Amino acid sequence: MATKKSAPIATAMDPMKNNMYVLLGVGLVIGFIIGHLYTQVTFLKKGTGGTQPTTADGAAGGDQAAPQAPTKISITKPDPAKDHWKGPKDARYVHVEYSDFECPFCKRYFESMAQIEQAYGDKMAFVYRHFPLSFHPKAEPSARASECAASLGGGAAFWKMHDEIFKAMPAMELTQLGDLAVKSGINKAAFQTCLDGQQFKEKVQAQLDEGTKAGVGATPTSVIYDMQTGESAVIEGALPFESAKQIIDGLMSKGN
Repeated sequence: MATKKSAPIATAMDPMKNNMYVLLGVGLVIGFIIGHLYTQVTFLKKGTGGTQPTTADGAAGGDQAAPQAPTKISITKPDPAKDHWKGPKDARYVHVEYSDFECPFCKRYFESMAQIEQAYGDKMAFVYRHFPLSFHPKAEPSARASECAASLGGGAAFWKMHDEIFKAMPAMELTQLGDLAVKSGINKAAFQTCLDGQQFKEKVQAQLDEGTKAGVGATPTSVIYDMQTGESAVIEGALPFESAKQIIDGLMSKGN
């Protein structure tokens, strides 16, 4: 007796199964893409180009562009005899900036500083403190270069070199620092000897350490310091002029 062969029950279902497999495959691909994009966004927020605060060793990510929650930072009181100081020595309010010459957001804030200086005039002085991030290879040598300029040409030469470096970034190569020194009125040979000799390495590191200890965690970070009361207000990131002005005016209103 012939054995009756069973017809393939799944034959009619094969197209449906195939469609399910296709949909499942598409879903997996879409899921992967969404996950990848989420990772990229998270990295940008926390990583080297994002908006979150950055530690000195770069462990937390990169430069800061946007304001964060108010941060308590207790910096060393500005001192015209020790700091790179621009403006009236007896100014009540001092804008202290912790910055990195290679940081793109520091350059953006540098471009806003002219507005701040113009708006407040003799009411405010300006101090620059080094905070070179470890993952910016041009930052620490540039910081030392600005110190060499100061040692050879005084405070005016420091600020001129400061401006020239920021203007030249990010395309600037370290080999161009000597030419920028000449633009700042410094003898190139003397400057190169200073730079090659690693002079001021300890000073730059000391300012980085001071900022870290004070609670600085991003570049740029600026502290508006009231020399009379010791009160301060923090500007984190490359805020536009109007946003920075609100913070500055808020501190000044307390002193009136």
